[in-house]
Amino acid sequence: MSILWLTECLHCPSFFQANKDPLFLTGVTFPSDYPETLVKLMVYDVKDKNQESVRCFLLSHFRSSDGVCTAGTVVVSRLKMGEMEGVEVDHIDCNAFLLSSSRLSIFTVFRNPVCKVYTFQTTDSKRMIVREQMEECTLSFSIPKQLLSLYIQEDMSRVQDLTELGELSPHWDNLRKEVITRYGGIISSYQETLAELDKITGCSFKPSCCKAQKSLEFIPINLHTQRMRVSCLKKTDAFYDIVTVGAPAAHFQGFKSGGLQRLLSRYEADKKSTACQCIYYSPEHTAKAQEVLSITSLLQPLITSLADQLLQAAQEHSSPGLRDALKSLSDKTEQFVHTLKDELVKSALLALHAARPGYVSKSQRQSAEAELGKTKNQDSIPHHKEYDEEEWDRVWANVAKCLNCVIAMVDKLQEEDNNKQESAPEQQLADVITSHTPGDWKEQLYPVVTRLKECVKEVVEKAKKAMTFVLLQEAVCSLPQGFGLQQRRDVVFSQALAALACGFVLRLYAGMQDKGFLKQLHLVGLVAQFESLLSTYSEEIGMLEDMEVGISDLHKVVFKITEAKTADLSELQPFLCGRRDHFTVEVPLPQPIFQTLPEEIKEGRPLRVFPVLFNVGINEQQTIAERFGDISLQERINQKNFEILDAYYKLLNEKVPLECLPCFQAQTDIKELLETLGQNVVTKKRKNVEILWIAGAICRRLNGIRFTSCKSAKDRTSMSVTLEQCALLRDEHQLSKDFFVRALDCMRREGCRIENVQKNIRCRKYAFNILQLMAFPKCYRPPDGTYGKANS
Repeated sequence: MSILWLTECLHCPSFFQANKDPLFLTGVTFPSDYPETLVKLMVYDVKDKNQESVRCFLLSHFRSSDGVCTAGTVVVSRLKMGEMEGVEVDHIDCNAFLLSSSRLSIFTVFRNPVCKVYTFQTTDSKRMIVREQMEECTLSFSIPKQLLSLYIQEDMSRVQDLTELGELSPHWDNLRKEVITRYGGIISSYQETLAELDKITGCSFKPSCCKAQKSLEFIPINLHTQRMRVSCLKKTDAFYDIVTVGAPAAHFQGFKSGGLQRLLSRYEADKKSTACQCIYYSPEHTAKAQEVLSITSLLQPLITSLADQLLQAAQEHSSPGLRDALKSLSDKTEQFVHTLKDELVKSALLALHAARPGYVSKSQRQSAEAELGKTKNQDSIPHHKEYDEEEWDRVWANVAKCLNCVIAMVDKLQEEDNNKQESAPEQQLADVITSHTPGDWKEQLYPVVTRLKECVKEVVEKAKKAMTFVLLQEAVCSLPQGFGLQQRRDVVFSQALAALACGFVLRLYAGMQDKGFLKQLHLVGLVAQFESLLSTYSEEIGMLEDMEVGISDLHKVVFKITEAKTADLSELQPFLCGRRDHFTVEVPLPQPIFQTLPEEIKEGRPLRVFPVLFNVGINEQQTIAERFGDISLQERINQKNFEILDAYYKLLNEKVPLECLPCFQAQTDIKELLETLGQNVVTKKRKNVEILWIAGAICRRLNGIRFTSCKSAKDRTSMSVTLEQCALLRDEHQLSKDFFVRALDCMRREGCRIENVQKNIRCRKYAFNILQLMAFPKCYRPPDGTYGKANS
């Protein structure tokens, strides 16, 4: 059974006092598989609105507290939408009105909806129907579990690569063993965490009270979607979505030494100072090494497969098939060669050669020769053969040469075939074709294709060892601090990715019929705007530093829309693949829906996201930070992400017509909003929440994905979400300004967000006290009676 609260802002409970004709409507819906249901009705007379425990039970025909006169009646009746007082809503179908819940639930990603419905007065004295719907997301657990499996797989592969690096000198061999031991510890820890998560069934969100629980550290805190649907007279219904989630941060590991942003900066400085025992490689070099490993591991089997396709086309004597296979093979082989044409690979091969047992450098050998005298036999000095620096160039160049041989052979075969057909009389043409041996082309191509595959294999083996050695250097230089940082980064990224995947799926489902949105999606990508209300004081500085890195790391993620293999709902769960430097989230859709998508999306084009983060602290700790502390972190984050957002808009403006973007009643265009935002991020103003409002407005106008966060996504987040919803009702749907505050208080007192508080801490109180609220901007303060002592 789902309960829908239908509340008029004029008559919500906060206005019952001293009202001679109070009205509070509660709508209750029952699913079709419950033909008979009992409803228990309880009415209370609250003596003190600040103390809910002081209340008196009243009967359906109830009297005043002194028992003298009848106070009123409770009427239970069947109410149709068209019977709402003063509202002509015959065009609204109840089933259609509830569709937003069932439609999302079809995809098995969203569940456990909490619904609230209100009627609010517009400026022209009419009414609008507003529905809030809050849901959990199964991706809260499924994405982190998939990510943990990929982390384990990647680290086990790294251990295997290190083992296959070959014989090393004692110094390097001992360092390798230590690194492998560290990887083993991470793998074991992640396996234990995954086993604990596999035991959890039926749960699809992590409550705020569990944010520091070790077994749940990869799970986002209090992740929910919230949709507001607005129905007005003779107007198309409007939808506004937002994802709420606790700040992605490593709460279990704590913040005594700061968060990721500070720790990574300190780590890079320390790593340079410890480079005496290893070769220091910059983050750019290690990123390049990971990229080379990733690309070669993908391209080698692909090149082998395309080479086999070429031979198959030759066996079938198919000229079109031969041309197509050759083009694909050429493209991928050229990409392969281009990736490996890098000085890092050459220098790493030299470094690896120097790390082999018995290596003596040229200068050492010359010195030893001088001591022994030129008459001594040089073979008595143990040393390796001199490393030929040109060897690597020859090896990867051989791949290009082999490809040219393949191309030349295909051209020769096709030219000979064309000449035969042109010179043969028409009468004999059929005989020539039928008498041609199908295996001729394959036999001639086989040697050059085989040589190409052998050269590719040789290059991969050398490059893999070279790049593995680079990553060994990086791991050695980072012992033990770097491994702890990697685990922290993995935790934070997992929470951020689960939230992003949830938001992407929600936005995709909402825009499935919007051709302009789909065009924007595959041509440019989507902006994902994270709003944060963390303070820049005490522990929350560390949370914000974690969050900044976690959100920034989302640029490594792309999405891909796929067609579900079957009609089974279990096939519609998003699937994650990749490694730490690049992840792809595949979102399967049912076949009928998938077929309606643009060809570019159906062909599997990667869909990008542009994550941006804006933070403005609003609580009493931010007051301390602004007066006595340092808010440079917040200022830097806002300035940096404004530049990213501005760059996204310019890119979008180049590739997508403006008519593809949604229309809003407010006349201010996006360019003007961006200019205002740019001015605000550089303005010295305390608790400048306009930054958040403008950034949110820009995101909606850009068809983006909106996120709102605080420490637990429970209290400050609730104030922000309800404020944004009422602002949208005022600006886009003519909510009467006289009732704005009443509507805001009504949502905060009776809406989905107070239900979110109840879900998290089993108490219907926002975790504020009166002294804290004095420091809040007025529009972020909850109504009396809704806050008090509670766990955060």
